[in-house]
Amino acid sequence: MLGIVATREAMKMAFSLGLDLLEVSPNAEPPVAKIVDYGKFKYEQQKKKNEARKKQKVIDIKEIKVRPNIDENDYKVKLNAMKRFINDGDKVKITLRFRGREMAHQELGGQVLERFRIDMEEHAKVEQMPRLENRQMIMILVPR
Repeated sequence: MLGIVATREAMKMAFSLGLDLLEVSPNAEPPVAKIVDYGKFKYEQQKKKNEARKKQKVIDIKEIKVRPNIDENDYKVKLNAMKRFINDGDKVKITLRFRGREMAHQELGGQVLERFRIDMEEHAKVEQMPRLENRQMIMILVPR
C-alpha cells in the first residue's frame, strides 16, 4: 500500500523491481493498480478458471424410448431408469414412437406419457408437455 502515486512514478517503481504495473480497478477514483509479475498473474487466473470449470455440472439429456403398448414390467424398468437419471441431475426426454396403425390411436400414447408424468411427479417436473412430431410423441422432464 503506497497510497496515491503518479502513473509515471508507479511505472518506474515496477520497472526497477522487474515487474509489471497492473490496473486492477480502472473505474475507481483514482484508478487502483498493483505491481505484479504479469505472467504469474495470468497463470493464476487460468488456474482459477479451470477449477471453476471442473466444479460445474453439465446437464445431459437422457432419452427413454417407449411404445404405446408397453408391457407393465418394461414400464417399471423404464421408470426406474428415469428416476436414476433425474436423481443424477439430468433431463429426461421420453420418446413414444408410433408404428403403422398405431397412429390411429394416439390417445393411447398420450395415456402412457401421462402415466409417466404422474409417477415421476415427486422427482421431476415437466419442461415440455407431450407434443406430436411426425410419428412420435415427445415429453421432457427436468429434476425438481
